[in-house]
Amino acid sequence: MVTEKQIEANKENAKLGGVKTEEGKAVSKYNALKHGLLSQEVIMKGEDEKTLLELEKRLRNELKPATEIELLLVDRIAANIWRLKRALGFEEDEVISEYEGELGLKGDADLFFRYEIMLERSIYKALHELQRIQATRMGEKPPLPVVVDVDISKD
Repeated sequence: MVTEKQIEANKENAKLGGVKTEEGKAVSKYNALKHGLLSQEVIMKGEDEKTLLELEKRLRNELKPATEIELLLVDRIAANIWRLKRALGFEEDEVISEYEGELGLKGDADLFFRYEIMLERSIYKALHELQRIQATRMGEKPPLPVVVDVDISKD
């Protein structure tokens, strides 16, 4: 519960116009961050940057990007795999129900799972586009992407 004294202190601080120093800005940019699944920053506080770099290195060796666009796609795949592993870590540790408010889920665990699905789709989309670009570069004619409409409604 917030006290009257804290409310008054917050009002006074708000009049000052926010963070001024570079150090303060570096810290405050994470204030609204809840789970990091949609963050522009790939690596979060407390995560091992070395492990992320090893993942990127393994993916580059495996997927062998030869152009800038291919490298961009491999980097996107690595970033989303990293985020997906973070999401799966939340799931495995069962922090979803325990820390719903802290994660920014506001009681909606379905939102968290939608993020997970979004990340998986983004990984596959980038991977398929990379494969198409690489096949074209090698002189192959990759098949065009196919869209399938599925109707699961019960009439």
